Amino acid sequence: MLWRNVRQQPFVLSHVGHTSISPGAISARGRAEHEFNLELARRLERNLRSAGFALAVSVARSGPENLAKRVAAINSLHPDLVLSVHHDSVQGRYLETWELGGRERSFSDRFLGWSLFVSLANAYGTESWDFARRLADQLLARGLPFSQHHAEPVPGENRPFLDRSRGIYRYDGLAVLKGASAPAVLIEAGVIVHRAEEVALASNARQATTAQAVGDAVTAFCAQSAGHGTPRW
Repeated sequence: MLWRNVRQQPFVLSHVGHTSISPGAISARGRAEHEFNLELARRLERNLRSAGFALAVSVARSGPENLAKRVAAINSLHPDLVLSVHHDSVQGRYLETWELGGRERSFSDRFLGWSLFVSLANAYGTESWDFARRLADQLLARGLPFSQHHAEPVPGENRPFLDRSRGIYRYDGLAVLKGASAPAVLIEAGVIVHRAEEVALASNARQATTAQAVGDAVTAFCAQSAGHGTPRW
């Protein structure tokens, strides 16, 4: 795979999941997933740029969530690699309530950890899976566990593993992954309805660790040989 427009380096895009109007999951302490996504995506951008990837951009959209427009906006930028940044919740059957600051909040301490998703319906499905493996290895090497709850045989889950040992799931129907005109992986960076993990995910240390893992995975992915020993960039 040659980088688009014969650029001297790849264009890495961190896509911020959800919007301020359609904020995604709500954490155990009442924070919107979109806030977590935005913080981490900006950290990823800064980290990648400091690692020498000048063409590293985090993209967030405002207004109601329109996935078709979101995919079109991503592809209009002609990225070489897309990482869609999300934070996780659990199925409603696992939620409990607790009182915090005089308000009742939902939580579940049953599951924690990150997950990675790949769409093999993407035109670059093989490359997407390759990047997901590299990212999983970097996260695991830093002692961050993955969650297996998306494989549970329950409504809303039952996702097949592409790699059970690395926490990589196949989900062909995800619009951003399927429609991106570049290798694309979705990361659920952790479970924000888990009370302890929410605190960790909001911390500078956890965000820095995740960003370092992403940076090393991007570096390894981009440095690999394509086909007949020709560098990717």
